[in-house]
Amino acid sequence: MPLDADLVFDVRTLPNPYYDYQLRPFTGRDKPIIDFLSAQPMVGEMVDDIGAFVDKWLPRFRDDYRSYLTVAIGCTGGQHRSVFIAEALAARFANDANVIVRHRDAPIPVDEIATHKRT
Repeated sequence: MPLDADLVFDVRTLPNPYYDYQLRPFTGRDKPIIDFLSAQPMVGEMVDDIGAFVDKWLPRFRDDYRSYLTVAIGCTGGQHRSVFIAEALAARFANDANVIVRHRDAPIPVDEIATHKRT
């Protein structure tokens, strides 16, 4: 868990693509995982719940003159669920905040290294 995290959300209760051998090599940025997790209603609920929580409390952090808010999303391997959820939340808040996404455990695909803005 990042030591500088302000908010931490555990998404290990969501269906894990790791147990499908065909999905295992992908990350939450890849279409097969996106399709798999998007098809799970509870994943959408989790994104909505975390999004609503952050949306509700983000103004309080701003009112407290915080220059940033670190939201950590955790799962077992850091490849599938947490990556997917972090990307979904980043997309949700992209118009309201300067969003930077860092995936500690998921590698950046080789074809994205030169242009990838998420670190």
